[in-house]
Amino acid sequence: MGLFADECIICMKILNINDVEKLQTDLGSLGDWAKRNEMKINQNKSKALSFTRTWVNDPLNYSLGEQKIPEASCCKYLGIIISSDLSWADQVNYTIQKAWRALRFVMRIVKKGNKNTKS
Repeated sequence: MGLFADECIICMKILNINDVEKLQTDLGSLGDWAKRNEMKINQNKSKALSFTRTWVNDPLNYSLGEQKIPEASCCKYLGIIISSDLSWADQVNYTIQKAWRALRFVMRIVKKGNKNTKS
């Protein structure tokens, strides 16, 4: 029986090609560790993000095992949406959508309820 590693994150400050290679080595070590400990990393949920104020044209070419980690502009981590530009816009919009869904649910219940729920 295999276990699952949940909410794992690896981050590193990248200044040059040596840092890129070190991060890829760390990802390889993580994959080896997971295999030795019979843990599975859901590579479909893995994302590569770059946090920078400058425009970067080079793609992030990291892999975990044999599978390339897809590059993303944002991801959800521990319930918070993190954006590569460190903007809160996606998190705020997500929270507003959740609040509207909850409000519509309460409104439906109140509308269909009896006179005790309306008073």
